Amino acid sequence: MSGHSKWSKVKHQKATTDAAKSQAFTRVSRALAVAVREGGGMTDPAKNFRLRLAFELARAVNMPKDTIERAIERGSGQGVGAIEQLTYEGYGPGGVAYLVEAATDNHQRTGAMVKHAFDHAGGSLAAPGAVTYQFHRSGVLLIPKSAGSVDTLFEVALSAGADDVVERDDVFEMYTKDWALPQVKAHLEKAGIPITQTSFIMRPSSTIRPDTVAREKNEQLIEALEILDDVQNIFTTME
Repeated sequence: MSGHSKWSKVKHQKATTDAAKSQAFTRVSRALAVAVREGGGMTDPAKNFRLRLAFELARAVNMPKDTIERAIERGSGQGVGAIEQLTYEGYGPGGVAYLVEAATDNHQRTGAMVKHAFDHAGGSLAAPGAVTYQFHRSGVLLIPKSAGSVDTLFEVALSAGADDVVERDDVFEMYTKDWALPQVKAHLEKAGIPITQTSFIMRPSSTIRPDTVAREKNEQLIEALEILDDVQNIFTTME
């Protein structure tokens, strides 16, 4: 999958220290708050699919119930420090396009940190709309290789209403239209197909392959963005 999901990294993060656990809780808490806001204030995961996905992340990092409840309160406007979702557009070395999704209670702080990461890597932020057209919103489900062959999963994907299945070294990626993600997930669960992660993503319409030097600089930029607590997802056109 072209793109770098902070949710994916949170899910598989080994929180071996209090600092690492705190960082994971911060990111998932913001994901919960954003899910409530995007769901029109709906706090029932049965009626808010994005919140259901955020709950899965919370379970993956063993987040306490009271922490989850506080995050939901913030998303519904009842808690202290409202969370807003922002999207930054930019270009990395070699012309790689970036969409960076953040959830923050201080947009000035977040904007300054994201800008610093781009500037330090030799990239630059772009005006709204300068990059968005190179991506389209999709759903993606990550399925372990143990689930079956790519041909079998492709048949399941077609019957579920998915668009494509891509085989990677360690996982299958099943892509859907954004509005079809809930029904595809439900179909797979009913069929007993294991799912390791479900996300909404911004999938690039095309990718580019930068040279070795530019690739290394982009990887450094991605790492610099990933360590920012406010950053939730990073999507790029880098192959």
